[in-house]
Amino acid sequence: MSTKMNISAQFATSLHSPEHIVVAERLGYDRAWLHDTPHQSPDVWMMLALAAERTTTIGLGPGVLVPDLRHLMVNASAAASLTALAPGRVAVAFGTGFTGARALGEAPTSWSNLREYVIAFRGLLNGETVDWRDTRIRMMHPNGHAPERPIDVPILISALGPKGLAVTAEVADGLFTANGETRSASLFDWAALAVHGTVLADGEPHDSARVRAAAGPGHTVAFHAAYEFGGDVTAMPGGDVWLETINQTPSQERHLAVHDQHLVGLNRADAAAWAAGSWKAITQTTVTGTADQIRRRVTELADQGITEIIYQPSGPDIAGELEAFYAAARGA
Repeated sequence: MSTKMNISAQFATSLHSPEHIVVAERLGYDRAWLHDTPHQSPDVWMMLALAAERTTTIGLGPGVLVPDLRHLMVNASAAASLTALAPGRVAVAFGTGFTGARALGEAPTSWSNLREYVIAFRGLLNGETVDWRDTRIRMMHPNGHAPERPIDVPILISALGPKGLAVTAEVADGLFTANGETRSASLFDWAALAVHGTVLADGEPHDSARVRAAAGPGHTVAFHAAYEFGGDVTAMPGGDVWLETINQTPSQERHLAVHDQHLVGLNRADAAAWAAGSWKAITQTTVTGTADQIRRRVTELADQGITEIIYQPSGPDIAGELEAFYAAARGA
């Protein structure tokens, strides 16, 4: 690699996430991120706290927090508490809200609101009194209730378009990106990219049952994202079947159908699309390939300015997926 690449893990938060993070630390992963998706997950801060108690070196953080899900003070206090449990290991990522908002039938927060939230969040951790929603608030934790302020917690922001990138450059310490988007990575000293996929055995077909379970959940996010962001779902293999299946759900509950099993498994529409051949695009939507192919892909990402690759394993063998991907990626 032309630059140092940190290898991190990301998990669709479950009751097993603390155990999975222990495995990631043992394998050598630099950081573990947990999704903030309360419609399908246990509380992200609870699981991170359990992971902090069971680990000693791996970085920890929520990736990503959606401002509209919690009051500013709740997230600031939780970040402070996690810092007390894992000093020097905590980072926080924010986003406007994809499945964390849309699965609740809500629109993402605006970039101006996210900017205001992040600035105030950092101010609270610094021990400042901040203006918030027509009042003034401050972390008032006495000794023994939180670390002494200021509390240094690096902040990343999930952004793809120009508005988000501008906010990230102004108020964050780095970029948290996804969907293979690397065009702006070189603008940031810390550019993290979330990826999905699996390491193939020699000759293993892309449509095997194992690949479906291990890489399918990450692959089908392409449908979820295209649908929610106004893309042409039918342009993808199996997309017409996916859309037809989704449209069978009444419009007032369609968001539930779209985000069911998000990054965990395949929902009814995802499974129908897979059977119709969506798997043919899996090497474009995920980092799926042999160990050598993944090694080359990670090197390419480093050359494009990515400094941290964040791998999310799926399927029944999370530990095995973590081990295989780390070996391939670190080989780069």
